[in-house]
Amino acid sequence: MACIFSARHNLTKIRLLHIQNEAKGTPGFKTGSRWFLMKFLLETLIDSIEEGIIAIDGAGIITHFNSSAGRITGVDPARAVGRTAAKALLNSTLPRVLETGVPEIEKELVLPNNTRIIANRVPVRDSAGNVIGAVSIFRDVTQVTNLTDQNIALKQMQSLLEAIINASQDAVSVVDEKGKGLIINPAYTRLTGLTEKDVIGKPAEIDIAEGESAHMQVLRTRKPVRGARLKVKPHNKDVLVNVAPILVDGDLKGSVAIVHDMSELLNLSDQLSTARRMIRTLETKYTFRDIIGQSDQMQTAVQWAQKAAAVPATVLLRGESGTGKELFAHAIHHSSNRKNNQLIRVNCAAVMESLFESELFGYEEGAFTGARRGGKKGFFEEADKGTLFFDEVSELSTNTQAKLLRALQEKEIVRVGGAKAIPVDVRIIAATHVNLEEAVQEGRFRQDLYYRLNVMPIVIPPLRHRKEDLADLTSHIIRKLNQEFGRNVLDIDPEALTMLMDYPWYGNVRELENVLAQSMTRMGYTESTIRPQHLPELNGAHASGRPRAPDHGPCPAADVEGPASGDLKSVMSEVEKAYVIKILEKNRWNKVAAAKTLGISIRSLYNKIGRHGI
Repeated sequence: MACIFSARHNLTKIRLLHIQNEAKGTPGFKTGSRWFLMKFLLETLIDSIEEGIIAIDGAGIITHFNSSAGRITGVDPARAVGRTAAKALLNSTLPRVLETGVPEIEKELVLPNNTRIIANRVPVRDSAGNVIGAVSIFRDVTQVTNLTDQNIALKQMQSLLEAIINASQDAVSVVDEKGKGLIINPAYTRLTGLTEKDVIGKPAEIDIAEGESAHMQVLRTRKPVRGARLKVKPHNKDVLVNVAPILVDGDLKGSVAIVHDMSELLNLSDQLSTARRMIRTLETKYTFRDIIGQSDQMQTAVQWAQKAAAVPATVLLRGESGTGKELFAHAIHHSSNRKNNQLIRVNCAAVMESLFESELFGYEEGAFTGARRGGKKGFFEEADKGTLFFDEVSELSTNTQAKLLRALQEKEIVRVGGAKAIPVDVRIIAATHVNLEEAVQEGRFRQDLYYRLNVMPIVIPPLRHRKEDLADLTSHIIRKLNQEFGRNVLDIDPEALTMLMDYPWYGNVRELENVLAQSMTRMGYTESTIRPQHLPELNGAHASGRPRAPDHGPCPAADVEGPASGDLKSVMSEVEKAYVIKILEKNRWNKVAAAKTLGISIRSLYNKIGRHGI
């Protein structure tokens, strides 16, 4: 910029001197018409120049003050001419050049009106070399300076952006509005193996080995793309791409992509699947020796289970929640000839119906959006040569029941999205707390599946029907909790044991374990015997000896208050709501226990809770 201004200044100076010299060499220079013509041309030229020009004579009086100088300085040229520079222009240094005769070239300063200028001030000499005046030629560089500052700020922002992009662990790719490569970062090079030379200025498709370029899709639609699965060159690496358009004041300027290495995500997915499989693959933790109980009912159940372990027949474990159905399943598997293979537990109440088929039978690659490459084994394939334990089998939908029945009958499965039948050798153990006979009558459970499962039924008695086992169970649970809590509780006080014997234990052994755990946390660290004051409240009554309601089963409907009037439907609805609330309160809002008390499935209970707004 300074060089251009200097060149313009020199050209202007040459023009002025040329006109002056031409005028001086003309006869009648001071008085003739030619002199007036030359003076007019000189003033016209000075006034038309973009740069500001101010000239003073030897006395410091302003002789020339062009319109550009007026515009830049904010001073009226008519008021400035004929006045001294010191009065017309505050802080003017032009008189200093007149005194010293020393030019001041490319000096930058700010005028009183905050205009920033660059000026060249030179003395004017006569033919003898004497200083007879001075001229200042200057240009407004405020806008140029602002642009320079903005350019510096832009460069700083660009440097910061490049630093952020280069430091990112995610691969970044940026293209312009035509799809030509603009920016890639080192992470992109590490991921794809492509360098800036391979990508910059090249079409966006240059790195695509399989699939449509997400960059081009975004440039075409002006909408972001998320989760695009592609393969990139040169190693056909699987990647996941998120791309967003770059819009400036509504104009599309390009797009930016974040590229994730899917190999790492797939590895993490495999690890997660392995972890899930390990959770489902329950190594046999329990044997028949772990089943505590000398009562006739429990001994009968154990004997039937031991017989079941010796044959490959399907077993149906029936009993309330918390009675130990899973413990029996472990023991049967451990004592069977399949003990060296896997025991897979399937919680039928926990798996979403929409996912159950793919979880049960597996799926082929591409069976649905998000399906893993290579497909996935289901529960049946994982349990091949082993045991498949269906817990809460009554919670299966009728549609899933039909598919399960076919697998049990044909001893083969077909993966979701597949056509090939895969033979499986699986021993089935099912468990339920629901009265399946009633469920069959109500149409909630398929009769043919009921017959397929109910080959060897084993009824596990509730704790309230085998109170003689409670002392042994209490001692066993105390030893177990000692290991978990790091305590040294030795026994339970006879009075406290009597209070436990009086309790109905609708939650069975699981509830007993919960009560003993609470009791141990209430004990002092040095105490070794569980006493009555350590026991928590049982069924709303403290274990200090206050009487409890006898175990007569669910409260009759007549005890539940309903509306005094209304149509039959609304009355029945209010009675049902009040009764459900009462049973929930009685079971301390334990929904599983409440569902058992009501004789309905947990799903039905949740439906009633939602319908009544409980």
